[in-house]
Amino acid sequence: MKRSELEYQLPAELIAQHPAERRDESRLLVYERASREVRHRVFRELPEELRGELVVVNDTRVVPARIRLQRPGGGEAEVLLLEQLNGAGEWEGLARPTKRLRPGQRLGPVELVEHLGEGRWRLRLQGEPAGEAPLPPYITEPLVDPERYQTVYAEREGSAAAPTAGLHFTPELLAGLDVERVTLHVGLDTFRPVTVDDLDDHPIHTERYSVEPGASERIHAADRVLAVGTTTVRVLETLAAGGPLSGRTDLFITPGFAFRRTDALVTNFHLPGSTLLALVMAFVGVDETRRLYELAIEERYRFYSFGDAMLIL
Repeated sequence: MKRSELEYQLPAELIAQHPAERRDESRLLVYERASREVRHRVFRELPEELRGELVVVNDTRVVPARIRLQRPGGGEAEVLLLEQLNGAGEWEGLARPTKRLRPGQRLGPVELVEHLGEGRWRLRLQGEPAGEAPLPPYITEPLVDPERYQTVYAEREGSAAAPTAGLHFTPELLAGLDVERVTLHVGLDTFRPVTVDDLDDHPIHTERYSVEPGASERIHAADRVLAVGTTTVRVLETLAAGGPLSGRTDLFITPGFAFRRTDALVTNFHLPGSTLLALVMAFVGVDETRRLYELAIEERYRFYSFGDAMLIL
């Protein structure tokens, strides 16, 4: 697949800056793959569109990972925690301005241990993370309630970004569905844009996941499975390919991929040039995905993390 196939033009005003006032009041574009039929719904109407699917969610919780700091001698610095490396306070993170930082420097509660390249550092953090919600750069307005960048079922802390398809669910909506949980801690590489011409040359890093044995059994036995978000798809398809119940996955899903355990998908509208968009194109088809995105733009759907959702059946 070529990077150019992942491009599209989005009016800036369609980038959602705030979540919907009520989570399940987001809009929902429903697409039937068999008939190519499209319906425009509201997310609270999701149960009416389902056919007895087991709904699988990613219960990771976002770390308050963006820490603003002062450099010795003056000047600002920022650390974004990506993943905890061990129980002794060691993390991998991004730090900037990297060119002005040195191993051994201490910035408040953060000690820079080793530069890993591309702005990544091995670092040591005193205490628990106590920064801000790590909102993506296209959200430029402040978030009044940090819990709105968490799903209502978030439980296992460890992500550098939210599994945003799950942000639309309310406890009431979940109560009417057959739900199972998996965990994948989202790293920024999931959202890192493709910069090479051929996706085969794009390096994708591993992310930690885990699934309880009982959940795995229910997922395996289900007649149909609805994955909530692309991160959930990565876990489901890693297991379906014979992966262990816990570990790290480097699964990179692009057009041509044979899905074994994902029968339906809830997903947000993704950035151009992203691996997430490539996964949706693998599930729907390149041309059909482009058509649906053009329709969503015409219908003024809201895009990206706080935007609206799409249900693919």
